[in-house]
This record gives sequence, C-alpha cells and structure tokens, in this order.
Amino acid sequence: MSQNAPASRPTGPARAQLLLGRCLRFSASPFDMAPTEAAQIDSGGAVLIEGGRIAAIGDGAALRAAHPQAEVHEYGRAVIMAGFVDAHVHFAQTAIIASWGKRLIDWLNTYTFPEEMRFADPAYGAQIAARYLDLTAAHGTTTVASFCTSHPASAEALFAEAEARGQAVVAGKVAMDRNAPDALCDTAQRAYDESKALIEKWHGRGRATYAITPRFSPTSTPEQLDAMGALWAEHPTCLMQTHLSEQLDEIAWVKGLYPQARDYLDTYEAHGLLGARGLYGHAIHLEPRERARLRETGGAVVHCPTSNSFIGSGLFDMNGLMAEGQMVGLATDTGGGSSFSMLRTMAAAYEIGQLRGAPLHAAQLLWLATCGSARALHLEDEIGHLEVGHAADLVVLDLASTPAIAQRAARAHDHWDEIFPTIMMGDDRAIADVWIGGRRVRRTP
Repeated sequence: MSQNAPASRPTGPARAQLLLGRCLRFSASPFDMAPTEAAQIDSGGAVLIEGGRIAAIGDGAALRAAHPQAEVHEYGRAVIMAGFVDAHVHFAQTAIIASWGKRLIDWLNTYTFPEEMRFADPAYGAQIAARYLDLTAAHGTTTVASFCTSHPASAEALFAEAEARGQAVVAGKVAMDRNAPDALCDTAQRAYDESKALIEKWHGRGRATYAITPRFSPTSTPEQLDAMGALWAEHPTCLMQTHLSEQLDEIAWVKGLYPQARDYLDTYEAHGLLGARGLYGHAIHLEPRERARLRETGGAVVHCPTSNSFIGSGLFDMNGLMAEGQMVGLATDTGGGSSFSMLRTMAAAYEIGQLRGAPLHAAQLLWLATCGSARALHLEDEIGHLEVGHAADLVVLDLASTPAIAQRAARAHDHWDEIFPTIMMGDDRAIADVWIGGRRVRRTP
C-alpha cells in the first residue's frame, strides 16, 4: 500500500465490511492504571462496519459466521485500532514543513507568514487542503484539528475537502490584527464577522467542528481577543484553539505586550478565552497558577513533541501534567513539527519523556494519539476509540513493515514489545490500511 500515491477520495461500497486481525482497545486511561491493564489486544479479533460505524467487535470466527454476506478483509497479525487523532496542526504550512534553522518568531516571519499569504488564492487553498488530507491519511491520521489562515477561504477549503471525504475535522480561520504582515491582518470586527459566518455555515454540519482561532496573544490586540471571547460565549459548543507558553522569548514578548496580565494564560482568561472546550498548544513553560487554572477549567493542553524539539522550545512535562489531572492531547504541529506521522510524534514524545526521566509506555503513547486527543477535542463519543457505535475511523498497523522493524519484532516477548519498534521506527509503510467513516482509503499508482 505504501508504495503508491494517495488517492484524492476514499472509495468503498455500502456493503458490510468485516476486518480480521489483532484488535487493540482501551477500557481506561493507561495513565490512571497499569498501561497493560488499561488496554486489551485480541489476537483473533474482528471489527464489523455497517453504515459508516462500528457495528460489532469480537471473535473473528464468530463474527464471520454471523455475517456471511460481509466483505472480509484479512489482516493477519496486523493491529486494528482507532485512527490517529492529531489535535494541533496548521494545514496551511504543509508546503514549508521541515524548513531550516529558525526559532519561533523568526520562523513565523521567514517561512509561515509568506506561505500563508498565498492562501489569498482560494484555488491554492483547495490544492493544499487536498494534499494535506492525502498525506495525513497515508500516515493513518483520520481526524485533525487545524489552524487555517486569516483568509476565510482557507477554512472553507479544508472543511469542504474533509466533507467530500466523509472525514471528521476541527478547524477555524485564524484571527490576528497585529505583529504580522498587513496582507494577513484582519481587525477585531472582521475576525468576529468572518468567524461567525463560518460557524453558521460549517459548525455541526456533517462531521465538521468549528474552532474559534486567535493565533496567539502577540498577534491579537486586546480588542480582538475580547471579540473572540464574545463569539465563543455566543457559540459555546465551538472549540477554541490557540498557542500557550511555547518558548521563553515568546513569553517575554507576551509580558511586554500585556504588562497587566498575571501570566501568559491570563491574556486569554481576561478576555473570555479560557474554558473546558479550549485547546492550548504546546504549554511547555507553565506557571503554577496557569496549571491550576487549566485543571480547574478543564482546558486541554496539546503536546507537540517534534515541533518542540525542531524549533528548540523545551521539554513538555507529560507525567507531571497527567498526575495533576490535566487533559492532554498529542499533535504533529505541522509544519513547525517535522513530520505528518503520528507514529513519529509518539516516538518523539517517548524521547522527550526519557529526557525528563519519565519514559512513556507504548500503550500510553497509542492512547494519547487516539483516545487522549479525541477527549481533548470533546469528540470522544465519536472518534478515537474502537467501540461499537463509534465512527469507523480505523488504522491497521503492520508490525513488520520494514526489515529493520521485522527483525526486532520477531524477538518480541509480548504484544507491547512487538508494537514498540513500530512506534519508534515506523512511517507510512507501517500503515497497512486506513478506514474513514467506514470507507476504505485506497491508494492508486
């Protein structure tokens, strides 16, 4: 499968589909109990898909006998699990991923803002939206939460492309009215009006969720943050996504721009942008008050490990935040992150955990990339779990996708020892199959 290029649309009949293989499910968070007890792997399992949803999970032989008309897909020892959920991305940065050598603020000015100006052309936005969703599906990602650009058409492009694929997506037009090129700046009123129009058109339509999206405090005036806070209060079922405490020089910049604020989080809190449906990307250098308020309000922080290392931001405190009861998601942060792959992202999260003296178990990494991110997006009743009634958004992992991985997996003493090399060394070749909304994502030469 990985030798071919992604198709622009999934295909598949309405007939019931039966997937046979090793089924991986979570019954609890592996951060709340022993990781191997929170997850179950059924070696002879099966997943029945009907009407775009998971209709049954159980013994493969029994489900095959009970549903003789179903089309059967035999995956052998491959692992069938919930599709990956990427909780913080910038789809508009697809073409500039892995750009060399800049810290955050310089990186924005050198690479990001010039590229985002190209999205004034709706045709370019549509092209990149299709390319981005092809690339992420090839890596097993079935849902993303994306910042768009300040152009409403960029959000239109991503929502429309996801809708055509039957794919769940979270997205929002970026709001920013200062410290950016004039061609990218809106105003407080324009950001409110354009975001509201997008909410009315897309939020709750099919599988679309709107996220009100002030880029971050340095690129929004207090008046614009007030406008975004008012919009969120008017549309409380929307998510709100932004950035928080990514780099120390960024934090110093925020303090200069908002001298009255108690800390970085207070620049959002003071304007109605702190809440249970808030997503705060990076959140590396948090003050004690910020951690306490995030926990009290239920806002989610999103770990972006490849980005944090690539741009030199710092080491996220996964274990400390989890021990406090924080809600945490996992993300590639395309294109500050250096990969579209959630497998590579999990590997980076493991490496950062090692640097902090707290390595993560394979079950914890897979949970973060599925259940944890779905919970952060408040979509845990729809995606991120291999459960009856959930959307049939699935990934099938080949645990012997390359000679290097295969020779290591052959020495495994249990399921987790076999899965871990794929997390650490896997790429799109490890993605044996992907299903989105019950349709198989096929790839053509």
